[in-house]
Formats: sequence, C-alpha cells, structure tokens
Amino acid sequence: MSHYKIILSGGGTGGHIYPAIAIANELKSRYPKAEFLFVGAMDKMEMEKVPQAGYEIEGLWIAGIQRKLTLKNLSFPFKLISSLLKSRRILNRFKPDVAIGTGGFASGPLLQMAVSKNIPSLIQEQNSYPGITNKILAKKADKVCVAYDDLERFFPKHKIVKTGNPVRQDLLNIGSKTIEGKDFYNVKHHMVTLLILGGSLGARRINELIASKLEFFQAHNVEVIWQCGKLYHSFYKQFDGMENVQVHTFLNRMDMAYAAADIIISRAGASSVSELCIVGKPVIFIPSPNVAEDHQAKNANAVVGKEGAVMLKEEELDLNFEDQFSQLLQSKERQDVLSKNIKKLALENATRDIVNEVESLLKG
Repeated sequence: MSHYKIILSGGGTGGHIYPAIAIANELKSRYPKAEFLFVGAMDKMEMEKVPQAGYEIEGLWIAGIQRKLTLKNLSFPFKLISSLLKSRRILNRFKPDVAIGTGGFASGPLLQMAVSKNIPSLIQEQNSYPGITNKILAKKADKVCVAYDDLERFFPKHKIVKTGNPVRQDLLNIGSKTIEGKDFYNVKHHMVTLLILGGSLGARRINELIASKLEFFQAHNVEVIWQCGKLYHSFYKQFDGMENVQVHTFLNRMDMAYAAADIIISRAGASSVSELCIVGKPVIFIPSPNVAEDHQAKNANAVVGKEGAVMLKEEELDLNFEDQFSQLLQSKERQDVLSKNIKKLALENATRDIVNEVESLLKG
C-alpha cells in the first residue's frame, strides 16, 4: 500500500517545525502517492512555514501554560478542550494511518486524540531533557525517537530508539562549500567570519551582546553575519551596512551561512545542536535560560562534556565573553579540536532512521 495518510504535528518554534517537515519530505520521497496533513497552533510560525514547504496545515486554538502567574493561564483549559475536540474532528475526517508528533503546543492534543483512537503513533523528542507533553504522550505512543542517551528516566525503555534529530540534508557536505558560502554572503576570504544564530524569533541577550561587541570584532579583524531574528530586526537593522557587519532577520540559505562561518555563536536548542554537530565548526553556545527545565544548558553540556564546544551562560557574558572569544580566535589548534569533537557526535542519518520507524508502524 502506498496511498498512506500521514498526519504530523509540531510547532511553536523552528526546532519543532523543521524536523516535522524533514520527516514528511523523506516519507514523500518513499511514498509519492501518500497524503500529508500538518496540525499546528494558530498564529504560530508553522502556519506560514509548513505551506511554504508545500504541505497543508490546520490550526488549533492552543498555547502553553505560562510559568509565571498570568491571566493568560485562565484561558488554557478552554483552549485545551477546544483543541482536543478539533483534533478528534480532524482525525475522524482525515483517517490517518500514522500520527507523528515533534513537540510543541499543538502536538499534545493531536497525539493524545490519536492514541485514544488506536492510531499508530510516534513521537520525536529533540532535547536531552524532554518537555512535559512528550513525557505524558510517551506512555501511550508506540515509538519514541530520541537524540540523546539516558532518556530511560523519562520514557518506557522498550519504546526508545536513538535516531538523532532530523536536519537539513544540504548540511551534509558543508566542508566542500566554504568558498561558495563566503561568496554567497559576500564576506572577505582573508577575514574570520563569525556567524550569530539566536533562533528564528531572535535572542534578546545575544543581540545585546553582539551590538556591544561590534568594535571589539572589528579590532580583531572579524566579519559578522548576524541573524538577529524576527522580533528584533527593526531595531538592530541600524547596524546593517556597518563595515564588515551584515544583519539578517532570517537566513534562508543556512547551508551557505554555515559554509561561510569560521566560528559560530548559537543558542542550544535541540535542532541547532544537531545541525552544528553535522556542520563541525567551532561553536560558542549561549543557552537560553527561559526554557523549561533549563534544557538548552543540558543540550549544550552534552557537547561541552565531550570537548566539542564552549558554553557561556548569559550571566557570564559581560565578564567572560571577550576573554573566551579571544582565546578561541587566537588558537587554531583549539578550533580544530572543537571541530573534530563536535563532528564525532553527529547523527547524519537521523531523518532516514526515524522514517524507518514510521514505516514499521505503517506496515504493522
């Protein structure tokens, strides 16, 4: 049978959306006649990014619980009930052969209703410390694909398959694209290129840091490709066009950006960490402290513990950033060690391996 119907849910951030799209693309390449439907959260970025990738999406009225006391939490029970009911209607109409969840607000109601209807289901957990949604769903899901070791604390051991996180396939041969990447972003070949990644929405503290260090970078002959994010571009675009500085809302050609980079500063979201392992460049992680269970610091530590990256917490930046960056910049040997060690952690076949697990559910 190749006329499978496949439903996928994941969103809120690129870290949940792009893995779902990568899984769908691999399934589509194996089953060209399959039908796909995505389910996301209304007003979140998946409602734009999924159609851009060529897939249909339906939105749920859902949002997460705020960790601080706020009036927004009063609407959560109503949003949850609404989303569960709409998920059931979507499933009854679409009749999927399998349900796939990659995390985010919308995947909870959709996967919960799917498992209650005995639809074969797979969840893909990107982080080293799972979110509450996937912890709950794992009890009833058929398979749990993970990217890190030691997750038996959170998920039933017999359901866990270590696959890694899906990444863009165009990142697999970055080493051969250095000249093309530097030309694409019009950076000088004789200068060190620093790539700054704060996520699709942006990272306030990283942006503040970079803005305050532009003269420092100039003094050290460093050229900057700065992805400041959607929320911050209107302010930081004032620095675009400064000598050796370019400011972008979003980098549509990530393969070229990674290829152009000599050193990378990044948040430590799960997808970013997985991509950076494949890219194999020297990285300074600045984890977001504003995430559940401090999971970005845990993601970064999994790499730092293997001598594969440098990590600076936000509260250390004012005191330690210039010293740490200078040390890395001035030691080619240190850069090579970090590159070699982070590359060892890469799981390049993650998308293929996850889809193999989906296939086993489809074939039952």
